[in-house]
Amino acid sequence: MVQLVLQYRDYQRATQRLAGIPELLSKLRQAPDFYVEMKWEFTSWVPLVSKMCPSDVYRVWKRGESLRVDTSLLGFEHMTWQRGRRSFIFKGQEAGALVMEVDHDRQVVHTETLGLALHEPEALLAAMRPSEEHVASRLTSPIVSTHLDTRNVAFERNKCGIWGWRSEKMETVSGYEAKVYSATNVELVTRTRTEHLSDQDKSRSKGGKTPFQSFLGMAQQHSSHSGAPVQQAASPTNPTAISPSEYFDPNFSLESRNIGRPIEMSSKVQRFKATLWLSEEHPLSLGDQVTPIIDLMAISNAHFAKLRDFITLRLPPGFPVKIEIPLFHVLNARITFSNLCGRDEPLSSVWVPAPSSGSAVTASGSPFPCEVDPAVFEVPEGYSVLGTERSEPLRDEDDALLQFAIRQSLLEAGAEAEQVTVWEALTNTRPGAHPPPQAASYEEQLQLERALQESLRMSTEPNGPESPHRTPPAPAPPSFEEQLRLALELSSREQEERERRGQQEEEDLQRILRLSLTEH
Repeated sequence: MVQLVLQYRDYQRATQRLAGIPELLSKLRQAPDFYVEMKWEFTSWVPLVSKMCPSDVYRVWKRGESLRVDTSLLGFEHMTWQRGRRSFIFKGQEAGALVMEVDHDRQVVHTETLGLALHEPEALLAAMRPSEEHVASRLTSPIVSTHLDTRNVAFERNKCGIWGWRSEKMETVSGYEAKVYSATNVELVTRTRTEHLSDQDKSRSKGGKTPFQSFLGMAQQHSSHSGAPVQQAASPTNPTAISPSEYFDPNFSLESRNIGRPIEMSSKVQRFKATLWLSEEHPLSLGDQVTPIIDLMAISNAHFAKLRDFITLRLPPGFPVKIEIPLFHVLNARITFSNLCGRDEPLSSVWVPAPSSGSAVTASGSPFPCEVDPAVFEVPEGYSVLGTERSEPLRDEDDALLQFAIRQSLLEAGAEAEQVTVWEALTNTRPGAHPPPQAASYEEQLQLERALQESLRMSTEPNGPESPHRTPPAPAPPSFEEQLRLALELSSREQEERERRGQQEEEDLQRILRLSLTEH
């Protein structure tokens, strides 16, 4: 039953999202072409965590109904930031839209035509079927949801100066004069439900937190939803004895009763102040040019989804050249729009037409609009097109991001292969010169795949008489048993190293806590 519910839920979400992509691309077609960079910086009010937060720059090209977004921060997995060069390309078509996910590290392209996907509901539904391991994990883990409550948000201008000579604060961001606003009454609400867990699962969930996580955790406001008093229990899973006909009858009032077990839910509420830098000189339009891009990226990115929820509010006039919003209990996201049309750092794929061609230049001297090379929306030469399978499934990243940010991350923003332990982050020392075993194993796997692709290409390349140079016969590709053996060795090596690093970090944390207690 849980598997069916998850399958149809994901199917419903996918169809609703895919159906809206052609409309978003059509809306972009009416806007001028441009190039812009969105710099994401993850910050924290906790000094130790702030050192671990990474940053990333999303590069956006827009031409007609075509859109390309490049990123290097893919997400996190096994308590490690996953980095790699990845491009998402959206191209509008008459029959729908073409979506391409380009993996530049492995030189692989995953393509999908949205019109065909929507006309093949059986195949899409089958692809959404969760695995048995995923269902088992759901049944033995708490259900956690995080969202921003913006119903009571109010905006007010920031002030600067001393008492009696205070004035409204102005700052220059990416070359544009911006007014600084504060958004108050922004609530970050996290709800956790545990009524489906056994006593053993509940104790394991509570005991799985490290001392450092407990130190950073917030005081929970427990709210128990036990419903009406139970007078008869038809079954342990339906103690309030609600019949199916009553449950689906729109005219029947359930009052405070709930189907299934009594709800056990704890809530965490924390109020934040978001900050906005709004410029009335910026040539980009938030509703016509930026919002459709954020909607497209929010389909598979939880961070963009939270940004979309915030910018859809009724903001003061101006373009948000810089935004700082809360993501989780101790993490904030700061987004800055910069390098519009290559103004700060020129690019070969973007150029500004001469004034004689009819292009306009804004009063502030901004190079807008600009022309974008159509080649950036095509598949790079030599890349393999694999079809409709995605290289990575969509994941819910909200609950794991806090644990990841505390336990392991990058010491310096932009360092793709460097990882630090908690002790290295606290002492502000650089990691060893040798790359981590996880990164090394990833490189070995990447080289193996490239070697296999090259051997297959050489073995199938024709060497007819008209060829000026005959290549030597390609070596035979490794057998299936050899590939399986290598894969098992890599997996075992990663698991052993992951366990060793986890034990080392726990020892470092205990040592830090003992030292802090000794000093006090």
